[in-house]
Amino acid sequence: MYLSVIVPVFNRPTEVSDLLESLTGQTDSTFEVIIVEDGSTHRCEEVVTGFQSKLNIRYLYKENSGPGPARNAGSEAAAGDYLVFLDSDCVLPEHYIETVRRALALDDTDAFGGPDQARDDFKLLQRAINYSMTSFFATGGIRGGSEKLDKFHPRSFNMGYSVSVFARTGGFSTMRFGEDIDMSIRIIGAGFKTRLIKEAYVYHRRRTNLWRFFKQVYNSGIARINLYKRHPHSLKVVHLAPAIFTIGVVLILVLSVFLSPYFLLLLIAHAVFILGDATVRNQSILIGPLAVVASYVQLLGYGIGFIHALSSRIIFKKGEFAMFQRSFYD
Repeated sequence: MYLSVIVPVFNRPTEVSDLLESLTGQTDSTFEVIIVEDGSTHRCEEVVTGFQSKLNIRYLYKENSGPGPARNAGSEAAAGDYLVFLDSDCVLPEHYIETVRRALALDDTDAFGGPDQARDDFKLLQRAINYSMTSFFATGGIRGGSEKLDKFHPRSFNMGYSVSVFARTGGFSTMRFGEDIDMSIRIIGAGFKTRLIKEAYVYHRRRTNLWRFFKQVYNSGIARINLYKRHPHSLKVVHLAPAIFTIGVVLILVLSVFLSPYFLLLLIAHAVFILGDATVRNQSILIGPLAVVASYVQLLGYGIGFIHALSSRIIFKKGEFAMFQRSFYD
């Protein structure tokens, strides 16, 4: 079984270098790497050239069209039996390829995904954001490796599928955000089997700040309604949680102003739970407060985006849209 690792890139040569360096240390070398430069102004071609002697690697350049079409371009050029998609800001533990190949050999599946983690040497904010993206108190642990929501939907920062899946589905859509969930829904709808490989985790080094993180989760909230319009069955009660939380925060703030400040104790209690859990999980008193901020940025950003899209697309019947579109990768 041969794997093709496909990475879309936009203006991130340093990230690509870190990812490729982690690929050189894999315990299983049965794979190729395809870097797809999606219209970058700061290209990584020289970085890729520097790894030619260490990896079976190819570099493709295309005009900017977003991560979905970029992944499809890499898929069309791939020689592998399975296509593995990674984000450029990931680095891999040395056993990643070996783990994926062993898991697929033992339990044949059409599509798979794995969780993301934060490495101890990541910056404090990166670790705090990773907590908010994987914690029960922020997302219900959906991205942390949970299979509780009916069938597993792989996410594109760490997912793969067979060439037969690509042949039947045509790969990723042109959705600007949520294209990976759209892909997973179509994979399952076509009758293919999906699977979470918990041991096939990646270290997700999100090079971001709180404002970029807010823009990302805002678009994630919008994408959930866009996905609902494409796939009405895909919207679950859990997806409403950040919007309900956002409305609840507004209501608590109003009540605390006009009735009693004691209503703020509800928010304080929630923040204390996050503070304690993040501090213990990361064994750092510095990450705890940052995790509270990151979790609230995520919940409120997603919730506001969801409400915005609900109003625009459901009430006012407008078309599919996204916000903050200077780059598909911000």
